[in-house]
Amino acid sequence: MVCHVCNIICKKFGKFGPKKIQRYRCKQCGKTFSEYQEKPLEEMRVPLEKALQALHLMVEGNGIRSISRITGLHIETVLALLKKAGERAAMLMDSQIRNVAADQVQVDEIWSFVHCKQKNVKETDDKTIGDQYTFVSFDRESKLVLNYVIGKRTAGNAQKLMDDLVLRLGNRPQISTDGFAPYVDAVEWAFGANVDYAQLVKVYAGNEAGRERYSPSECVGAVPSVITGHPDPKMICTSHVERNNLTMRIFLRRLTRLTLGFSKKLENLKHAIALHFAYYNFCRVHRTLRVTPAMEAGIADHVWTLGELIA
Repeated sequence: MVCHVCNIICKKFGKFGPKKIQRYRCKQCGKTFSEYQEKPLEEMRVPLEKALQALHLMVEGNGIRSISRITGLHIETVLALLKKAGERAAMLMDSQIRNVAADQVQVDEIWSFVHCKQKNVKETDDKTIGDQYTFVSFDRESKLVLNYVIGKRTAGNAQKLMDDLVLRLGNRPQISTDGFAPYVDAVEWAFGANVDYAQLVKVYAGNEAGRERYSPSECVGAVPSVITGHPDPKMICTSHVERNNLTMRIFLRRLTRLTLGFSKKLENLKHAIALHFAYYNFCRVHRTLRVTPAMEAGIADHVWTLGELIA
């Protein structure tokens, strides 16, 4: 240990604390210093083992209050852990998922809400509450979540998803979406002619407009429609990304229906979804692939631990 003031070698000066941290003392100025300690959680004083336990419970579908009861951590501490882990997960997704060779990309959006459902939102309420959709792009072959956008179901967010998706891919993809009309212009503006794009429009037996049920009417048909390029008719499909929506509802407490686990703040919803997708891509072994989606896509060479994910 070198003195920060005198720049000379210090002498050992005992240890302190339950971790027996080594102390040093400068012979010249008399100042004392502690041995450097890694702080994976920065200013948070939660033991790393306890923090990882809380995050493991979170990515397995437990709610904040449930995690608080199991771990003994305060609810505000659990939320602080979620924020820190969510921010690091979002940065990881942004930095690692680049130049992916995804031939078959499926896009869909999944509904959730913040604070209350859209029908209960008042004109004076904050614009961040009410219905919120998670737009997701999904690689059919590797099961990798390529990118996502959280917000209202608008043309602007559809465009934001496609503008970001084109930066993630390193090849000409075939994209399949549902019949959401803004996707047509969004794909054209983002990819130009360098894409094969088709929509799969599902036909339901009942009137789907304004329905308030949790399940759609019986699907009586699905009509593929080629929009751009020459997509393979056999690969026009959104079933895999819709199955991923089910995974989200199982392992994200905030997306579970008919519970009190919904998000009260949009910021917390964004952190939880970022953590879920990063854990899904890099840490969770897919039963069909027998490796993680990131390993299958060639952007990781091992199964990441949750500790590595938030490091």
